[in-house]
Amino acid sequence: MGKPMAKNLLKAGYSLVVCKHIDPRPVNELVALGAREVASPKQVAEVSDIVITMLPDSAEVEEVVLGESGLLEGARKGTVIVDMSSIAPSTSRRLAAEAEGRGVGMLDAPVSGGEVGAIQGTLAIMVGGRESTFSKCLDILRAMGKSIVRVGDAGAGQIVKLVNQVIVALNIAALSEAFVLGVKAGVDPHVMYEAIRTGFAGSKVLDAKIPTILERNFKPGFKIRLHHKDLKNALETARELKVPLPMTSLMQQVLCALINEGKSEADHSAIINFSERLANIEVRSKV
Repeated sequence: MGKPMAKNLLKAGYSLVVCKHIDPRPVNELVALGAREVASPKQVAEVSDIVITMLPDSAEVEEVVLGESGLLEGARKGTVIVDMSSIAPSTSRRLAAEAEGRGVGMLDAPVSGGEVGAIQGTLAIMVGGRESTFSKCLDILRAMGKSIVRVGDAGAGQIVKLVNQVIVALNIAALSEAFVLGVKAGVDPHVMYEAIRTGFAGSKVLDAKIPTILERNFKPGFKIRLHHKDLKNALETARELKVPLPMTSLMQQVLCALINEGKSEADHSAIINFSERLANIEVRSKV
């Protein structure tokens, strides 16, 4: 996700400074396109007014922001950190408070839209943080997303992202069970898709996932292991708030089973594999 988002910043004319974190290949590609490479997050912050992070989970964001040679070691007063990772809301709030105590602004700005949205610059971006900080970063966010909405104070962006992820996961699960039922009954899945897509069962998830499922293409746009992580954060947040999420709990167990089957790196549309295995049927194109 981070690489295509960074490419869109370069296309929009922004000067970009990057550093390697885990995989050097995206950084090498961005440098070839005109980005400047430095050795640490601290060095990124020392030469940047606005710093963007896009990392797997809370622990990695904490390391990059608070760790040795982290962003807050190099940030100046007035620097803004925009964390576009999907992490626990409690972590976002804590990091924002730590940054603010050092005169550094921080936004949590997770995204939805998958790799396609990142490439096309059409991501939905849900932002938590101060209004003044949001306004300062709005033009930069517009280079990466189509819908940019400030949803509240620190941590609110992560809450809305969790809401999004719960809806998406349960939507994929629902279409998976339904299409397995239809195919087991002998209906052509492509015909079934065309019949229901413009009715109440239609959705962006249906339109994005059924065509690739019918092709048996589970190349990741959003990996199962990452969706499992997001539901973990949703359930932890729900526990803090005493909100029962029974369907989400079940969905996390389905994702856990798929991870144990070796599908952690598959697209989350592979949720359908769980229902297919139970029914001993595959949903695939007959063409």
